Amino acid sequence: MSEAEAAKSTNSNRDDLVAVARAVRTRGLRGELVAELLTDFPERFDGLGSLIAVAPDGKRTVLAIEEHWFQADRIILKFAGFDSIESAAELIGHEFAVPEAERVQLPEDEYYDWELAGCRVESITGEAIGVVRQVLRTGGVEVLVAVDEATRHEYLIPMVDEICVEINIERKLVRIDPPDGLLEM
Repeated sequence: MSEAEAAKSTNSNRDDLVAVARAVRTRGLRGELVAELLTDFPERFDGLGSLIAVAPDGKRTVLAIEEHWFQADRIILKFAGFDSIESAAELIGHEFAVPEAERVQLPEDEYYDWELAGCRVESITGEAIGVVRQVLRTGGVEVLVAVDEATRHEYLIPMVDEICVEINIERKLVRIDPPDGLLEM
């Protein structure tokens, strides 16, 4: 299971977009931007002709990419029509996204965190456990954090095949076979 394209915007008017970068500052005199990468697939920028800029208020604008390159762990972006420091500064804080349909396809049995968030968790007997709130990365096995909305109790569920026996993203369902004691923690 993969961290992958990090942040699918949580704002409801952005639900069909996957953020791949976020502008943090200007660079140079020609209107270039330094952006934080929000994807585990930086190669996805090769051959990409445009990105959707999403302003903090949710307004979207399609921007043509003139050029891009990587510098350390960030990407430098130059967009058509943004040819000065002042014009590029208007984009600081914007997320740059692609349509969800253009996200990098993951191998079978790997999921984006945002695909798992909101999934119902139930036992193999049909007992409701909670709803996935997030995925914790421990440096080893990923752990689902499921919350029982009625009691506000959090369950930590290791994402191993023996416990998470079914993950159905279309149905927003994770079915688990919890070992003794897992749900008592």
